[in-house]
Amino acid sequence: MPEGKLCNRQPVTTLEQLQALLADKGGKQYYEEMNRLEVDDKALWDLVQRTCKSRIRTWLEICTHCGLCAESCFYYLANHKDPTQVPAYKIQSTLGEIIRRKGRVDNAFMQHTMDTVFAKCTCCNRCAIYCPLGIDTGVMASYTRGLLFSQGFTPWEMKIGSGMHRVFRAQMDVTTEDWVDTCQWMAEETAEEWPGLEIPIDKENADILYTVNAREPKHYPEDIAQAAILFHVAGENWTVPSEGWEETSLAMFAGDWEGCRQQVQSVYDAMARLKPKRMVVTECGHAYRATVIEGPYWAGLPTGKTPVETLHYVEWVAEALRTGKLKIDPKKKIKEPVTYQDSCNYIRNGGLAEAARYIMSQIAEDFREMGPSREHNFCCGGGGGLNGIGRYREQRNVGLKVKRDQILATGAKLVVAPCHNCWDAIRDLEEIYRIGIRWSFLKPLLINMIEVPEHLRPAEE
Repeated sequence: MPEGKLCNRQPVTTLEQLQALLADKGGKQYYEEMNRLEVDDKALWDLVQRTCKSRIRTWLEICTHCGLCAESCFYYLANHKDPTQVPAYKIQSTLGEIIRRKGRVDNAFMQHTMDTVFAKCTCCNRCAIYCPLGIDTGVMASYTRGLLFSQGFTPWEMKIGSGMHRVFRAQMDVTTEDWVDTCQWMAEETAEEWPGLEIPIDKENADILYTVNAREPKHYPEDIAQAAILFHVAGENWTVPSEGWEETSLAMFAGDWEGCRQQVQSVYDAMARLKPKRMVVTECGHAYRATVIEGPYWAGLPTGKTPVETLHYVEWVAEALRTGKLKIDPKKKIKEPVTYQDSCNYIRNGGLAEAARYIMSQIAEDFREMGPSREHNFCCGGGGGLNGIGRYREQRNVGLKVKRDQILATGAKLVVAPCHNCWDAIRDLEEIYRIGIRWSFLKPLLINMIEVPEHLRPAEE
């Protein structure tokens, strides 16, 4: 069978296609069709020739198979140092073989490749730090996902996520009306306690354009209210866009390169329409990577930079604390042992470790670093879309053991995790391994410890 009804080489572009995939609970029909999906080896090789440039080809050629990348990978460590989990082996046995065979591969090989680059790699890029030749297996794994997507070999949930971005410009089915209604609802409820609080929508020339993760309006609307409270107390001139408000990119995880471009372009269009001085991205690592690090290239911007300066939320918090826009009540600092989860995407790939440490120095009395930490920290275990792929849940849960052991070694009972994927992985880690910890974004912690001017205090005070 060349292509199936659900599992095929066509990207999801309509609501009807999305609904059909969603109705296939657990992807049962989807994966049955995948078992019969034929590889168009000519199209695959044509795509490789057009897109696999000198950097990736050089990396594949110069790898000496030395194995020094092995212990950089949390999957290798979590799986008893299984040699098939060595980053170099994983990429040479997949992308390397596709190139060596000039695209002449079969269904079984493509499913093996999918199982490798989705279930055994989170594209965290930690291996690149330890490779003596600077080879970045994470980048190559991400590229390989794009080749798989072009042939229809993509996990069911990632095909849905990619389709959500193409149809809704969001990773979930949140329409413009849903988003605006949620902002207005949160503004009305929050203003009852915080006099004068607003969530401005489509305000032009604001100092800050605030953008979020679609999970917030869908499942955690209080996060939007908390952001509004902190901007309110800090006296910021800010706004949210009615369109182009979603920062995340499951299309990036899926390997849907055109879907990536469409998603990030919607955010850049909001910048052009509203002309803010800066943009602040919510507490999400891959949203920052998609919009700030990768996005300019997807959108074809020659500068390699976003149209306006863009900050991750930890950068804004650190700045607000340094400038006195937010002040911490010393009596309300965190007293118990606390540690910090360094996100791969805004710490290792974004270089924001110092901003995170400054925040912790201001809010915690007993801050304990993980070992290793900063850019050397291990992935949470759920990045790269792995948190949401049911087919690979067992492998993900095994991978969580490395983060479990890191947290246990600190003795901390609270983990600050300003990233949605990290937050989810640590939540799941606690549910599976029961090590007695709590986890939190920055916003709720800050609201409980900032000094609030009298005229801005909640009404009940």
